[in-house]
Amino acid sequence: MLAYVRVAACVPKLVVADCSYNIERILEMVKKAHEEQVNVLVFPELSITGYTCADLFFQGSLIQGAEDALSYLLKETKEIDMVIAVGIPVDVRNQLFNCAAICHKGKLLGLVPKMYLPNSGEFNERRWFSPAYDTPWDSINYCSQNVPFGNNILFNCLGEGPVIGVELCQDVWEPIPPSSYQALAGANLILNLSASNEIFSKQNVRRSIVTGQSSRTVCAYVYSSSGIWESTTDLVFAGHSLICENGVVLAESKRFQWDEYLLIHDLDFELIQKERQKNNGFMACANNGGFRAFRFIDIDLKLEIHDTLKRSVKQNPFMPEDKSDFDKACEDIFNIQSIGLARRLDHIKAKKCVLAVSGGLDSTLALLAAVKAMDSLGLPRENVIGITMPGFGTTGRTHANALKLMEALGITFREISIKDACIQHFKDIGQVQDNFDVTFENAQARERTQIAMDIANMEGGLVVGTGDMSELALGFTTYNGDHMSMYSVNCGVPKTLVRIMVKWVADNAVLGEEIAPTLYDITATPVSPELLPADEKGVSNQITEEIIGPYEVNDFFMYYILDYGFAPDKIIYLARQAFGDKYTKKQFIIMLKNFYKRFFTQQYKRSCAPDGPKAVEIGLSPRGDWRMPSDASYNIWVKALEAMEE
Repeated sequence: MLAYVRVAACVPKLVVADCSYNIERILEMVKKAHEEQVNVLVFPELSITGYTCADLFFQGSLIQGAEDALSYLLKETKEIDMVIAVGIPVDVRNQLFNCAAICHKGKLLGLVPKMYLPNSGEFNERRWFSPAYDTPWDSINYCSQNVPFGNNILFNCLGEGPVIGVELCQDVWEPIPPSSYQALAGANLILNLSASNEIFSKQNVRRSIVTGQSSRTVCAYVYSSSGIWESTTDLVFAGHSLICENGVVLAESKRFQWDEYLLIHDLDFELIQKERQKNNGFMACANNGGFRAFRFIDIDLKLEIHDTLKRSVKQNPFMPEDKSDFDKACEDIFNIQSIGLARRLDHIKAKKCVLAVSGGLDSTLALLAAVKAMDSLGLPRENVIGITMPGFGTTGRTHANALKLMEALGITFREISIKDACIQHFKDIGQVQDNFDVTFENAQARERTQIAMDIANMEGGLVVGTGDMSELALGFTTYNGDHMSMYSVNCGVPKTLVRIMVKWVADNAVLGEEIAPTLYDITATPVSPELLPADEKGVSNQITEEIIGPYEVNDFFMYYILDYGFAPDKIIYLARQAFGDKYTKKQFIIMLKNFYKRFFTQQYKRSCAPDGPKAVEIGLSPRGDWRMPSDASYNIWVKALEAMEE
């Protein structure tokens, strides 16, 4: 398993032009970061001297003091296995450069000068510094070491570590930042040492630029900016720091803090690797004039797998945690479902749709989407024909909920018992009626599908499928039964989201307030196919999650297997981070084994699945997201899990 890399943006206290004080604060924060097992630590721009020294940069004493301070830092960190990036002014052959010094275990690995120097408004950097493209030297003597120098350096952490690129403040604000070329050359972690002063709302622009660059370059980005102690004369600094991954802000500092601080987070470089593999245009850019030659400096950085990550691993990775984003996601999914169905109805000139309504979660969401589709087409809700088809395992609770929901929605509903038809069918094929085997169960599912299809023919309508993505992944669907429809409106929605979506429709009265009580009871009903006779209390003996495992775990597995192709050991590791002590490691291994076996053996059902809208970032349509041989072996994945049990 590729290890996570723990990074930190650090904003220490400083005194402008006091290199001795500043390096002591930097060293103290290095030690604190080391205690937190940080692997890569980033300080602000010119953090050894202070950014606002102005014409003091012309003073030889300040420039020499900065070099002496960096030498002291290198001496004191010889035993610390951490990549440290600090800002420093460097005098090279009569020119002064605003540099990032990259250090590791007492060695100065490289000096990267700033490329673009702001020179308008409150900024006047060209008064003191030369830009990086004026550097003809590959190396210089600095801190008594021969040090690689230039803007063509990348730092390659050996083994499972990142490839690090460096830019400084203004560099990322330009049309083509240096990090764009660095990423195309292989860098997947960009460090930005910054001194960005604060004005009203500038933090929003800054965040947008940093996240945008992280997204475009498909990389992690650590941005560390000067804190309030840099404030002087006409400028105030706020210490706004960010840690991003693939365009997502993982951590963001509070601004205007009086205390120095570390902003720490764990980065997943396998996730970045997988995203780059999926991005067909990434290397095309490199080969189409985007390539630049870089020198690679190797770093023997040791990485460990932490028992607890400093990043959130959500139990439901499909949905955002922020309430407003969550509601918007639900609205989008519901619109995708209903518009997809409405477009199909409009295209085939069908004005009616038919679906089996059981009172369970899946058929409820499909029914809600069908009603919304009719509303959007300006057709009466009576054009939705819902059919309850009680069988041998139908419970009073689900049956009652189905009837109440259809009546409240104002659709056309019919009830057709399948018992007599199934009994006759059992006689025809020689099936013993009280033999509750798979034939007993599947005959009911296929009878229901036949009824729905025939009524759709009678009405000139379309059969709307109710099965969800999780059922497709696990093959928990009857072939040519509930497996088949004319349009599968739920096929892009995982089971955990089906429950969320039904509750969201109720919470927001999307289709009226009167259906909310019924929807809430449906979300509280255990998931069951209700194909076996209920117990003496009328409660179903068939609980789906007791058969195939918890959907919350199966959906978690599905996300990381399909979206990122993570290996079994990493998926187990992430599951333990997400669910804590709710399940044991052994339980996760058993459940993941079961998932792989079911997923691999059920591809033939997915290969002929009906059309349906993609709603989340992954999908199982054989025409779009997922192409897999129907007879592939799962042995590699299961053997990896068996090795974890030893």
